[in-house]
Amino acid sequence: MKFPKILRNKYAVTALVFLVYVLFLDDTDIFTVYSNIKKRGDLIEQNESIKDKLASNRLALKHLNEIYYLEHYARSKKFFKAENEEIFVIIPSDSVQAE
Repeated sequence: MKFPKILRNKYAVTALVFLVYVLFLDDTDIFTVYSNIKKRGDLIEQNESIKDKLASNRLALKHLNEIYYLEHYARSKKFFKAENEEIFVIIPSDSVQAE
């Protein structure tokens, strides 16, 4: 039985076996590396998003030291009412459940 010339070269066979092992059989195979690169990209995007939110929160915290912004924040975000003010909650009729 005749082998092709490339398979008779022990260095080529060794290199081929090594490449197959490194690319597919090792713990850090090509699929794991690709998955880790994709996860890294997602984490970088998440990090940028968190940095933007942090900057926004720092700005809001800086504004909360002033009384006007503190009142605005309390009324718009936490639904506080001012003195001598009544709040009416209007519920649309289509959202009321039949009892």
